[in-house]
Amino acid sequence: MTVLIKNANEVITLKNNVRGPRTKEQMQEIAIVENGSVLIEEDRIVAVGALEQLEVDFPELVKKATTIDASGKVVMPGLVDCHTHLVHGGTREEEFNMRLNGSTYMEIMNTGGGIHATTKRTRETSFDELYEKTRKHLDIFLKHGVTTVEAKSGYGLDWETEKKQLEVAKKLQATHDMDVISTFMGAHAVPRDYKGREDEFVDVLIHEMLPKVAELELAEFNDVFCEKGVFTPEQSERILEAGKALGLTPKIHADEIEPYKGAELAAEVGAISAEHLLVASDEGIQKMAEAGTIAVLLPGTAFFLRAPFARGRLMIDEGVPVAISTDFNPGSSPTMSLPFIMNLACMHMGMTLEEVLTATTINAAYAVNRGEQIGSLEVDKKADVIILDVANYKQLQYFYGMNHTNTVIKNGQVVVQNGILLKEQ
Repeated sequence: MTVLIKNANEVITLKNNVRGPRTKEQMQEIAIVENGSVLIEEDRIVAVGALEQLEVDFPELVKKATTIDASGKVVMPGLVDCHTHLVHGGTREEEFNMRLNGSTYMEIMNTGGGIHATTKRTRETSFDELYEKTRKHLDIFLKHGVTTVEAKSGYGLDWETEKKQLEVAKKLQATHDMDVISTFMGAHAVPRDYKGREDEFVDVLIHEMLPKVAELELAEFNDVFCEKGVFTPEQSERILEAGKALGLTPKIHADEIEPYKGAELAAEVGAISAEHLLVASDEGIQKMAEAGTIAVLLPGTAFFLRAPFARGRLMIDEGVPVAISTDFNPGSSPTMSLPFIMNLACMHMGMTLEEVLTATTINAAYAVNRGEQIGSLEVDKKADVIILDVANYKQLQYFYGMNHTNTVIKNGQVVVQNGILLKEQ
């Protein structure tokens, strides 16, 4: 299929030919093609620029293309949500009310709520029920302009349920228009029946679960919750190094609730990203900058928990490549609206409009090791493109709390048109 998007008020591309995640001033360097066009052939971008030039360079393709008139709209890369806990059973709205009445995240978790509550419900939910629930969630993400999503396990904490979560994600990768990239996170919490025997559970993860994940090719990444009362830095390092030996790229939930040297550990083990970082130390931020570790910041979690926000402005200024994501999960960030998260990053983390575009496209793509395939409108990249019902990119955050996505093109196919999903996934 050949598609020509034309007459866009703005087509958002990148300035300069920077390879790798963008840092410092590079995060602001977007380029705007006014009255721009994008030409797509099959699942690839052929050209970006003025229609007159495309007609000269690719006359036959332009002539046969299905045309989409983007007059008055903005065209940009599909959004990449690089940190979610997508596959899970149940909801936890009762905990929301508890927090409104003064309970903390860790207090709720220590009394059997939190991750443990979702673990119980996920264990009880069948594969088919999980698949159907997650499919509907992916549809919502897609209608909000997200074309690639990362999905963590971690609500099983036993092999059978962790495997079930990862197999749901794997099936959705095969059947849904969305790209679903899997992360094993058996180290999301210590199961209640291992209380006081945490090192034994670490051994189970290292010697039993991780080898099976690798053998069955169920995940690309390995994540751990390095937090006081969950996994120590030493335990986290063991888990991440064991995954590396099996070919799983390390990620780490770091310094979310208390400073715990998680950012430092991320740099030391060569993690592709460290996530949360609400209370990361100055030293940890500096080490991440030196190592090129991507900071995946999750302002929706801070917003929902009424916690201090991560120091996104400082991280960018210090040279850390920053991505932002929803952290979609049933306890601390139950949102599927990445555009809303972008607004929070502007309002509460000191990020500019241009930086949040970079953080949810090219940098987020690199956080899931896809930066050479997606995340920008460049020739030969995958044709993941969204068209927004705004007159310019600045209005995307100015008119906040709304879904501006008009059209979504995934792998060169129109999957959302006029805000409507074109087919049942």
